[in-house]
Amino acid sequence: MKQALERYAIEKAKQERLLSRKNEPTQEYNGIFTRYRHPVLTRGHVPLEWRYDLNPETNPLFLERLGINAVLNAGAIYHDGKFCLVARIEGNDRKSFFGVAESDNGIDGFRFTELPCEIGEALEDASRPEGARETNVYDMRLTKHEDGWIYGVFCSESKDVSNPDLSAAVAAAGIVRTKDLKTWERLPNLVTKRSPQQRNVVLHPEFVDGKYAFYTRPMDDFIETGSGSGIGFGLCDDITHAVIDEEKMTSLRKYHQITEAKNGEGAVPIKTDRGWIHIAHGVRNTAAGLRYVLYAFATDLADPTRVIAEPGGLLLGPRGTERVGDVSNVVFSNGCIVREDGSVYLYYAGSDTRMYVATTTMERLVDYVFSTPPDAGRSALCVTQRVELIKKNQAYLKKNG
Repeated sequence: MKQALERYAIEKAKQERLLSRKNEPTQEYNGIFTRYRHPVLTRGHVPLEWRYDLNPETNPLFLERLGINAVLNAGAIYHDGKFCLVARIEGNDRKSFFGVAESDNGIDGFRFTELPCEIGEALEDASRPEGARETNVYDMRLTKHEDGWIYGVFCSESKDVSNPDLSAAVAAAGIVRTKDLKTWERLPNLVTKRSPQQRNVVLHPEFVDGKYAFYTRPMDDFIETGSGSGIGFGLCDDITHAVIDEEKMTSLRKYHQITEAKNGEGAVPIKTDRGWIHIAHGVRNTAAGLRYVLYAFATDLADPTRVIAEPGGLLLGPRGTERVGDVSNVVFSNGCIVREDGSVYLYYAGSDTRMYVATTTMERLVDYVFSTPPDAGRSALCVTQRVELIKKNQAYLKKNG
């Protein structure tokens, strides 16, 4: 019993040092964003009470009972004076659930609130056989909608009972809503008539033509996009029974670009005077497996399906220790916070294991999206593009050197 109490005191002090650790920017510079040295959330941030039985009578050796494997892919929102992340917390049992972590400055000091999010099970489960019930939930995007609710849209995964392969699954877009990030109301899953499966779905923050608007990612099955050509967009009349009849494509997958294998909407689009700025993920195949990076594009204010700017290449890719983890060589974002002063906090996971933040400003982000040239498409044209930049710089330096 004494051993358990002593160990608890040691682990509590160790965790407090982690939670109190100050973050600092790295020396990497590209003018677009600032990276930070430490992750903002790791499995070590998860409260001890969520993992251990603290009663020395029932846990005299102080063994972890419900272990945590990773903290990743967090939705983000500024709420009640706090930077709030609704993180995907993956247990040692491979099941994921959601927890809210708060920080005063958005860069360090994140602490989980008292309890994980209790969102309930899929309402559709009542009509499903036991083996086809919702098994896993993850990757929540948070939208503060003009209707007054905060919506969370996430992946609702269940077994594909029509396929004997144990890995065969069905992905749908689950929907919850809240006013306080504490009490959650579960709504029926999104139905898209064109697409059999959906992941990486994001709710647009404003009504479009008086309807709720969703960015979708049509998929033929759980892993492969198949005929899905990129990020989709669809409207529905009633979010409490959300049905999309037609999906119109926006940012498309393209051969030999960073979106070749897959792409998907990430954070909720950011409204600017020049258009909606989107931060998405692009996936390509490599000899080491799939590589996930972040990219940006912009769509028209009046028509959010019409792409009006698409900088070439990636916005942010995995660097250093970000490349190491459960799924290596991956960065993934489904959360971004923009403050009134124009500061931007982009939250992203490194290799499906831990959460980081990169900061910038709206001035820099708008400049990047609307002034960076598009992908030229072929190596010869990319060289021409770069030579033009070099010659322009040489002329400037000659004149002003």
